[in-house]
Amino acid sequence: MKITRRLLGKAALGLAGATMLMQFPALAADKPAPFDKPGVKIALVRYLSTGDFFQAYLSGVEAQSKALGVDLRVLDSRQDAALQADMVDQAIALGVQGIIIQHGLTESMKEAAQRAVDAGIKVVAFDVNVENPKIPQIEQSDRDLARLALEQAVKDNGESWKAGYVYVAGIAPLDRRNETWVDVKKKHAGIDEVAMFGTLDNPIANSVANQARSVLSAHPDIKVMFAPYDEFAKGVKIAVDEAGMNKDIKIYSADISTSDIAAMREPDSAWAATAATNPAVVGQVSVRALAQMLAGEDPGHNVIVPPTLITQKDLIDKDIKNMEDLSAKLPQFAHADVAMPAWMPNPNAK
Repeated sequence: MKITRRLLGKAALGLAGATMLMQFPALAADKPAPFDKPGVKIALVRYLSTGDFFQAYLSGVEAQSKALGVDLRVLDSRQDAALQADMVDQAIALGVQGIIIQHGLTESMKEAAQRAVDAGIKVVAFDVNVENPKIPQIEQSDRDLARLALEQAVKDNGESWKAGYVYVAGIAPLDRRNETWVDVKKKHAGIDEVAMFGTLDNPIANSVANQARSVLSAHPDIKVMFAPYDEFAKGVKIAVDEAGMNKDIKIYSADISTSDIAAMREPDSAWAATAATNPAVVGQVSVRALAQMLAGEDPGHNVIVPPTLITQKDLIDKDIKNMEDLSAKLPQFAHADVAMPAWMPNPNAK
């Protein structure tokens, strides 16, 4: 056989190609099936999407999906319970291998989730109890969120005060936070809940503000507002500011966003503290837990993301102005080492 320059060139190209195959697919080969090949499809079926928390949660879902190389479909019911159940069926028809159910009502999602399981689809649920032992529950440790905020309220205001409380029953995370509120009132008999109100009508903050105006007018002696969802807290703050009561009332909440940080940092802001997980991290954890199931691993039935207490003083003393500052200056907020096996890509890695 005659060795020509052309043959040598082909051989060189072949070696180069073989070298590239050895270098690059090794990255994919580190992932277990089905993530070792492209084509994995998952769906996010949403009930709530209004507000900074849910936008950040979606960004986390998108970032972890991209890091895994999966095809993500987002189906948004905009607080229509019947439509959300139908969207689970739509996701099944799309041929997805996994579904994340984000919020919703137990009565509407329980059967829909079971239909997905019956179809051989892996399912995880974030902040909605679908009452299914085969479906892991992604949680922010809602009881700890409420506990941290309320412990700060007692620290700041003592053990006796009149309280307004914002609550809507039937939403799993709010129900869990309510359990802690009930326990705290039992422990501190001097806490007097003089008003309970709340709504999830859009826009949520403005709708809550309308209710809070009436509550403050009827109960001007309220000293603490417990509003364990940041859209609730925004609404309460609107009403408190309008009434000129921002120096007389303190607001304690759950969840955090850049706009929340700005509101808490305002001079003489009534918003004293919040307890929060990074919603983007919760979104990432939701995808990771689902990915573990698709890979034949068990993330556990309760996948809990630990929260952080964030006070107005923290934000001012550490000059925290946005979510990026919060992650940089409170490192425990930036990443949760939850549902993180060795093969899982970290979208936060620099």
